[in-house]
Amino acid sequence: MSEAVVSGSEIEGAKRRSLTSWRRRKDVRPDEILDAAYGQFVMRGFTATKMEDIARAAGVTSGTVYRYFTNKEELLRAVVHESFARAFSDGEDLLNRHSGNAHELLALVVRMWWRNLGETRFSGIPKLMIVESANFPELAQTYERELIARGEAIIARVIEYGIERGEFRRVNVNVAVKLIEAPIIMAILWKHSDSCGAAALDVDRFLDEVIRTLTHGLANKSPITEQAS
Repeated sequence: MSEAVVSGSEIEGAKRRSLTSWRRRKDVRPDEILDAAYGQFVMRGFTATKMEDIARAAGVTSGTVYRYFTNKEELLRAVVHESFARAFSDGEDLLNRHSGNAHELLALVVRMWWRNLGETRFSGIPKLMIVESANFPELAQTYERELIARGEAIIARVIEYGIERGEFRRVNVNVAVKLIEAPIIMAILWKHSDSCGAAALDVDRFLDEVIRTLTHGLANKSPITEQAS
């Protein structure tokens, strides 16, 4: 059985919702099936979840699920794409509208990623993909190519914007992207881990410090240089 990707309390809550939602319905929509699939994936793990489990959670027959989705892999792809769609849309819109300070833009993007993924019901997706990547390498490659790469492209544009304006020092953009996304992913993983002190993590203060550290490190003129001048 695949490793669970949420805390014990979240699993119990998902079980209760699954049990109370069972009823056969003819008017189910694909997005309701996706919601049910996500709940089952994070509760049971992708490998252990059966299409019948998803159908029961959605309150429909298995045949209804298969009418919209060929298999579990297709369902997971759809769930993952939906979970990132808002972040991509908001991020690209923000880049197209922003014309001011690069440090401010970086802070906005960091908080946008947390708001659109870490604070949402889809926040279990990163841990789910980490757990299942070894079992489904092709799916993991698709996740990397179509989603992670697109998100990293948004962060790269922020860094390049700052360099062009002379606010950020010239850095290896690919490496800097990883440094920016790492603490956000870590906070999301903490949220779904009982043993990592997640309950004690003040996310707002954590992100404040992340943003200060990143902007200081990327700044074109360091405090040491300023003191020496």
